[in-house]
Amino acid sequence: MTDAVDDIATHPRFVSLEGGEGAGKTTVLNALRDALLREGRDVVSTREPGGTPLAERIRELLLNPDGERIAAETELLLMFASRAQHVRETVLPALARGAWVISDRFTDSSYAYQGGGRGLDLAFIAELERRVVGIRPGLTLLLDLGVSQGRERTLGRDLYPDRIERERDDFFERVRAGFLARARAEPARVRVIDASQPASVVAGDAVAILRMFIDRGGFA
Repeated sequence: MTDAVDDIATHPRFVSLEGGEGAGKTTVLNALRDALLREGRDVVSTREPGGTPLAERIRELLLNPDGERIAAETELLLMFASRAQHVRETVLPALARGAWVISDRFTDSSYAYQGGGRGLDLAFIAELERRVVGIRPGLTLLLDLGVSQGRERTLGRDLYPDRIERERDDFFERVRAGFLARARAEPARVRVIDASQPASVVAGDAVAILRMFIDRGGFA
């Protein structure tokens, strides 16, 4: 079953995780996947940019800090090129066979990073979403964390930060604002979790929201 928001299909077995640097998306993804597997469900966990061999090669181009400077528009289009491949080769086939898909980032990240962070036109991003992607998660969990706390968490973890991780704090403040704007615009789909809590608490909150989402047959 799918619903439509702005002519874009939303799928109830498609879950995305969003948030800034250090928010703990990997921990939450593992907790959600394990919870679904315990119920005997087929689960595909994936990420963006990436999720297919070609999309992973695009990821390398996007995140390499040593290459040519990437224009904001180039970054946006590469993100959507990767996403188009990801959707057609990984997401849609998994959903078609009845699996759940959990993705570490999806299109909301483009609204936050390239829209909020880079200042690109949100209407253009929305048009790319409609024409190139054509699907939204039925549930998005936004792990919200202050920029300074996120920086503290990543210190020592990233011995060689990627191109985007090297951005200044004001960029990440705009990214955070972009994510929160998405949550305000689509409260039925995007659920905000306080990611400043201990990792186990954040993961528990995420699993509880997913459980409620399943029990209610989606949030209306």
